[in-house]
Amino acid sequence: TLEALVEAGHEVVLAVTQPDKPKGRGKEMQFTPVKECALKYNIPVFQPRRVREAECIEELRKYNADIMVVVAFGQILPKEILEMTPYGCVNVHASLLPKYRGAAPIQWTVLNGDEYGGVTTMYMAEGLDTGDMILTYKTRVGENETSGELFDRLAVEGGKLLLDTLELLEKGQAPRIPQNESEATHAPMLSRESCQVDFEKTASEVHNLIRGLSPWPVAQTTLEGKKVKLISSRVSKLQGNPGEVVSVNPLTVACKEGSVEILSLQLEGKKAMESKAFLLGHKLNIGDKFG
Repeated sequence: TLEALVEAGHEVVLAVTQPDKPKGRGKEMQFTPVKECALKYNIPVFQPRRVREAECIEELRKYNADIMVVVAFGQILPKEILEMTPYGCVNVHASLLPKYRGAAPIQWTVLNGDEYGGVTTMYMAEGLDTGDMILTYKTRVGENETSGELFDRLAVEGGKLLLDTLELLEKGQAPRIPQNESEATHAPMLSRESCQVDFEKTASEVHNLIRGLSPWPVAQTTLEGKKVKLISSRVSKLQGNPGEVVSVNPLTVACKEGSVEILSLQLEGKKAMESKAFLLGHKLNIGDKFG
């Protein structure tokens, strides 16, 4: 979104992003992607720990911006910030509101096997993703598309949608479409506890869990007492007892109804790999059990 704004000729007076965090084994401080992008375009960067603090609010006020654009910032903005600029705050949210308000809209779109996902631009209000909607982009979700793949697609489309939104705002033609509260659903942050694969569920449910949790936090099960991450899959019609291997070429595991073909996986302590490569080093037989 930041790149789209700059490339379209908008003057970005400040980029606000989370503080740098230590990453990897060396725990070296790593810039956020927003900071890296801002520095590339010589845009000043501000990295407050808590955006609600008085000194943070005063710092933002110094820039006399016309509008604030918020994308996946991860903190609730106070009223003083929401009302600071003439055009207010516009949020780019990766769901078809009012469905999936909250922290993980893309993952829940895939986890629930929705046929469509999308992006909505909205005027920000004090509630969690409750503001009036402006524009919406809707797209069909591929039956094997992971949340990571959908994320990459929606990131690009969100930038385009914001440019259209700003154009309408400048002309005074931007609509205000209230959200239907009765249709609102919440998309809470995912945790590692939500990653366990239950092969007693249907093949579609297991497949949606695997692709919905890819690339993070990744679906998990066990094999021969070791943890295994399941990274990508597709639905198969083969039948068997839940959790049992019903084919090794391709690697297929039975569910309550149907089965899932495992396309890529990662054994504890090993690198992620395609199942064909995995089977070269790990002999599995029909009847072996996952979970």
